[in-house]
Amino acid sequence: MKAITVKQPWATLIAEGYKEYEFRTWKTSYRGDIFIHAGKGIDKEAMKYFEYLHLDYPLGCIIAKAQMIDCVPVGEELTKELLMKNENVYHNLKKKKEKRYAFQLSHVEKIKPIPIKGNLSLWEYNQKNSSQ
Repeated sequence: MKAITVKQPWATLIAEGYKEYEFRTWKTSYRGDIFIHAGKGIDKEAMKYFEYLHLDYPLGCIIAKAQMIDCVPVGEELTKELLMKNENVYHNLKKKKEKRYAFQLSHVEKIKPIPIKGNLSLWEYNQKNSSQ
């Protein structure tokens, strides 16, 4: 199954249902089931920003399963919609101006963490490469 590595706290925000879009500078035609992998990297500024949620932020493991249902360019209309929906989670959209794509995720389910090294881009997970 496909997986995508996401820095913390963003991976946990997806797993907990706060964030339904993941942003990248590249687009994909992939649609379907995907694992959300919490990478070992963290966004320190964002971690401080979301301290008030008191969530656990595991590193180096798959923490959720979702469906990637769309990939759309980030434009003014989507930015406005997401800021209205949840300005706390999407506040960074106001700062970043480079061309980006939004991967829309739905049917997110937290799962028991699966320790594994992540990868760039979309990558293929199979149980053989898990460190369990």
